[in-house]
Amino acid sequence: MIKLTVNGAERSFDGDPDMPLLWYLRDELGLTGSKFGCGAALCGVCTVHLGGAATRACVTPISAAQGQSVVTIEGLSPDGNHPVQAAWRELNVSQCGYCQTGQIMQAASLLNETPKPTDAEIDGAMSGNLCRCGTYPRIRAAIHKAAGNTANSGERL
Repeated sequence: MIKLTVNGAERSFDGDPDMPLLWYLRDELGLTGSKFGCGAALCGVCTVHLGGAATRACVTPISAAQGQSVVTIEGLSPDGNHPVQAAWRELNVSQCGYCQTGQIMQAASLLNETPKPTDAEIDGAMSGNLCRCGTYPRIRAAIHKAAGNTANSGERL
């Protein structure tokens, strides 16, 4: 029996311990904000927080979540107003939107670790999250805005 906390609620799972955490979240709990993209931890659309760290749920077995806290996009902010989410909306970051939950979760993790990141720190932290629409300048600007560091965004939108 695997016991974990998902978005603040105690959960247990008595199935295959090798099941990807993403499938548990989506199929068992109905938390569909985290998406399936590549299945190889290369695109970042499945990013969740596991024990406070950004984690690719598509390659993480549910057994790795034993005794840990998992936060999905649905649990990041009950009202959808986490500073990263607010900045995303204000700067119209999303285009097609498919990658955005992973991008937001990665950005929130970055800001937890580095409250005032530089462009280079943002680029490094976000490099594993792909956006086929190419909204990278807006993503960087939104992260600076969420950090209260708009003077460093360097982008005209």
